[in-house]
Amino acid sequence: MTELGTSFDVAALRAGFPSLRSGTAHFDGPGGTQTPDAVGRAMYEVITGPLSNRGVGTASERNAEAAVRAGRAAMGDLLGVAADTVVFGRSMTELTMAMARTVARTWQRGDEVVVTRLDHDANIRPWVIAAEAVGAVVRWADFDPATGELGVDDIAAVVGGRTRLVAVTAASNLLGTRPDIAAIASLAHSVGALVYVDGVHSTAHVPTDVAALGADFYACSPYKFLGPHCGVLTGRADLLASLHPDKLLPSTDAVPERFELGTLPYELLAGTAAAVDVLAGLVPAGADADGDRRSRLLASYAALEAHEDRLRHRIETALADLPGVVVRSRAARRTPTLLLTFDGRDAREVAAGLAERGINAPAGSFYALEASRHLGLGDAGGLRVGLAPYTDDSDVDRLIDALRELTVR
Repeated sequence: MTELGTSFDVAALRAGFPSLRSGTAHFDGPGGTQTPDAVGRAMYEVITGPLSNRGVGTASERNAEAAVRAGRAAMGDLLGVAADTVVFGRSMTELTMAMARTVARTWQRGDEVVVTRLDHDANIRPWVIAAEAVGAVVRWADFDPATGELGVDDIAAVVGGRTRLVAVTAASNLLGTRPDIAAIASLAHSVGALVYVDGVHSTAHVPTDVAALGADFYACSPYKFLGPHCGVLTGRADLLASLHPDKLLPSTDAVPERFELGTLPYELLAGTAAAVDVLAGLVPAGADADGDRRSRLLASYAALEAHEDRLRHRIETALADLPGVVVRSRAARRTPTLLLTFDGRDAREVAAGLAERGINAPAGSFYALEASRHLGLGDAGGLRVGLAPYTDDSDVDRLIDALRELTVR
């Protein structure tokens, strides 16, 4: 068990999730977490209240502006950045694709961009497409398929004097591997390159300090940490001010609005702020529950990490005794995310067997296509087991029992 003062009330948290009342055990959080009542209420109140993006001091306009300010402030607190550097978009993929086009305008033919085989395709393909459009060279950093580790040396092997940008994940959505982003950023900056960090999977599990990571850009998705379906991008203030994306002529050139096309989805921003507040409310007993939101988030994430790591250890211990189960997630630093394959069994068959028992743990490569292929799993991938704040011991018991039934013959 976690030590006194580092745990939060999981039962109380679970009570706020209507979807958990179905009895399904959700290990599909890496693809999108379940959504608490508080988020749904916040979205409902904004979308059904007086709302307008035009007007002169009307309640409708004030409500819209309040939702925008609240969304930016919440994500600023979560990521440790200034609220006026927070950009909202439809998805991390869309934001990254647009930013890749914008940044590539500063490249010349023969310049180089580094991508890694550990990454989700959303932090690979936009850079490959942008590089091809301007005649830049794509350099690939490989990870160790035996351990799942992506080290600084792997990046150093492909970084050079013409490297303009390094795109790297803070945590693999397939394996959970957490590379040393600060060290990678230091290396990239030593040759004058920018660093674009995919924080989609990481932000759900570990506290984030974008400046401490050394990231010039950082992107994530609120629906991976209890929020609604949208994307968030932040970056160094001076860097964002220097970039000029395609936009409509009458739309503002102010940052961050210049990167947001059209009217913002106010209800999604309200839901995002509510999700951050739910996370900040995981403050364990003995911690300062009256501090500012950033302080409460850091305390909450310490408790969250302890909770998820304990449950992950329970699962890993049980899996070691199951014949024919291969755990592909082996990095020293990783999120509570396990990729499993099965000797003589298709992972999709095991996923179907779990679903029949009311357990959601899907199989696939989950858009981490390069990683799956590098592991020798082709496009099929494996069974992904991901923990979330609401996962409890009874969920883990059910998963272990079901895997035992499905694999021990």
